[in-house]
Formats: sequence, structure tokens, C-alpha cells
Amino acid sequence: MWQTLHSELISGNTKSIARSISLVESEADGFEDFLASLPSPATKIIGVTGPPGAGKSTLVDLLIGEVVKQEKKAAVICVDPSSPFHLGALLGDRIRMSQWYTHPDVFIRSLASKGSMGGLHPKIIEITSIVAAAGFDYIFIETVGVGQSEVEIAGLADITLVVLMPEAGDDIQSMKAGLMEIADIFVVNKSDRPGADVLVKNLHQLLAPDHHTKIPVVKTIALQKTGIEELFQEISKHKNHHSRRAWLLAARAFHLIQQKRMQNISMEKLEEMIVEESKKNHFNLYSFIQKFDAGRELRQY
Repeated sequence: MWQTLHSELISGNTKSIARSISLVESEADGFEDFLASLPSPATKIIGVTGPPGAGKSTLVDLLIGEVVKQEKKAAVICVDPSSPFHLGALLGDRIRMSQWYTHPDVFIRSLASKGSMGGLHPKIIEITSIVAAAGFDYIFIETVGVGQSEVEIAGLADITLVVLMPEAGDDIQSMKAGLMEIADIFVVNKSDRPGADVLVKNLHQLLAPDHHTKIPVVKTIALQKTGIEELFQEISKHKNHHSRRAWLLAARAFHLIQQKRMQNISMEKLEEMIVEESKKNHFNLYSFIQKFDAGRELRQY
């Protein structure tokens, strides 16, 4: 099964991409060897993050158009919020991108964040590798927009776009400690609104003391398709330093190792164990987690 799927995936077969993602998500037998056999192409991974309502989906939709104009292939992975109960996606596929669903050079997949505080899917690294192996030149990863916790995207994306809007101007100082520090490019969308120039000025003032290299700030009006070409030019010319590349790979390796060590522990399992523990005596959270030291698993539950 995996050998056939591997050859179909490398050839760019769309159905094989979807099937590979589903099998890896379900951790079907042999999925780790399958992932280890995938090539590592020079695909540019672009993270798109920022507060809800900033216009991330509309910008990604327009950036797909720029990629297609260059006769390149684009993939989009949209990570939507999850229901806290069944962990399914709440938003589903992005309606704004509907024009691209049947385009031969575009692949779009919506995923549920499954409760991840970083705004990403638990297997986002593996899914990104699968899509990259299918021959896409650009992969856009749009996150749910959960604020400062969303800095997790910086460990996955080669380029991180932080999308803001003029209404964020008053809160920009409070954002600096998290979301503000991960940007490779700032996008001030809806820049026809009052306060856009003030926001751009504030961004430059905040960045000046802390950064040796200039971080671009691009003004866009996505609904009017203004500034999109300039934004795509900034994306195209951005290059990672070797140390940044090593850091990215280390971040991905750390996440995968952490995930592997936690593979036998789930929220459902923990809840079940806590219920049983509470029946015996007064429950203490810290005593409970000490039982997992050195990777031990409580088999009696």
C-alpha cells in the first residue's frame, strides 16, 4: 500500500495527498517509515497568523493568485478552531478560496486544531511534509488566530506573516512579547481605514531598537486587491540564514520527539485516570503528574 501511495504522491496525484494525510493522521501501520521515505524539496512554507478579523483568509486567497500567475503550484493548509467537545473543525473549508478548489495547481485542506494552544494541528509538521513531497512550490499555513500562543507557527514556517489591522494600533505594545516577535513580514491589512499610518509608524518604532535587519511592513487592502503584488515580492525575495534554517529544523525535531513520547497519553486517558484516582483519596495534581516521570505509564488504570 505505502509503496504505491509513495509513487503516486511524488507524482503530485491529489487523491494520494488526501489519502496520505488521512493515514498519517490515523497513524496507520508503517506511517513512520512512509514519512522517512519522503523527499525534502525546497518548498517555501509560509505561516499566516494574526488576530481574528484581520483578513488572513482573503490575503491567502489573493496570494494563491500570485503564485498561479508565476506558473507555480500552491497548497493551503487552513487550521480551524476546534469544538472543545468533539475536536472537529468549527469553520470548515474557507468559502473565500472556493474558486481554487478545482484548480490543478492548487491544493487546499482544512484541519481542526484539536485543542492545540498554539493554533496548529498536532500533525501539522507531517502533513506539511506530505504536501511538500507532492511538488508544491509554496505552502501557506493559516492559523486560527488565537493571539500570543500562536507563536508555535514560527517553528514550522520558513516565513511568518503577521497580519494586523488598524484597530490593533492601541494594543500593539501588549502584543510585542509574543505575536510581534515572530514576524518575518508584517502586513497591515485594511490599510484604507483610519489609523493605518499610525500603526505602520508604531511598528517601525517598536522594531528599530531590537532588530539588526529590517523587517518589511507591507500595507494591503485585500478587498480591493491592493498591495498584494508587493507582499508577494517580499515573500519571494526572503531567504533564511543557515542558522535560522537549523533552528527551524530543531524546532520541528523537538515537536516530533515530544509528540512521540506522549503518544500513549491522551486527554481521555488522563480524565479516566483522574476519575479513578479521585475515588481513592484527595486528588493532588502535582502528585498525579509525578507518576509520569521518566516516561512511566500507569498500567493499573
